[in-house]
Amino acid sequence: MKILAKFTKKDLWTIPNILCYIRFLLIPVFVVFYIKAEEPKEYLQAAAIVFLSGLTDFFDGLIARQFNMITELGKLIDPLADKLTQAALIFVLVVKIKWMFLLLILFIAMQSFLLIAGILMLKKGKKLNGAKWFGKVSTTVFYGTMLFLVAIPTLNTTVTNILMAICGTFLLLSFVLYIKEYVKMYWEVKAVEEQYGTE
Repeated sequence: MKILAKFTKKDLWTIPNILCYIRFLLIPVFVVFYIKAEEPKEYLQAAAIVFLSGLTDFFDGLIARQFNMITELGKLIDPLADKLTQAALIFVLVVKIKWMFLLLILFIAMQSFLLIAGILMLKKGKKLNGAKWFGKVSTTVFYGTMLFLVAIPTLNTTVTNILMAICGTFLLLSFVLYIKEYVKMYWEVKAVEEQYGTE
């Protein structure tokens, strides 16, 4: 309830947040288009939906920063829309691409860690301030890879595996670096606790 108390009615209808709502709505639209796709044109349409989602993500952040429309609600729903979109992409591709389940396992492990570590740090009064550069790079590579795999389902197995390996490498690197960040935060908090505990 404390989180909800931070939101105002004005926050609900800022342009960046409206764009974020559109991203949420595009998730089931993409899933339906991709699952029903049979012709090359239909796969391109599914990819176009992902691209449109990416554009709304870019513009909601740009508008929020440029016009001082950053809200507490936006801070909550923007990363949520990202993660749900990424999850939808991986889940639908698992059905059609042999080794995609490995990326799915890595994705779930990473997001579970970030969620649990984030909650534990919040309880200690500390949080990670925004996405790190390596997280942004990993996300960019992820979307680029997924866009190719969605748009061109006829890619040969070797190319598909190479794209997944590149995506997996960046995800894993990002995962390791986030672990490092949270371990560093943990020891900083512990040091402060010990300092004040001994005084």
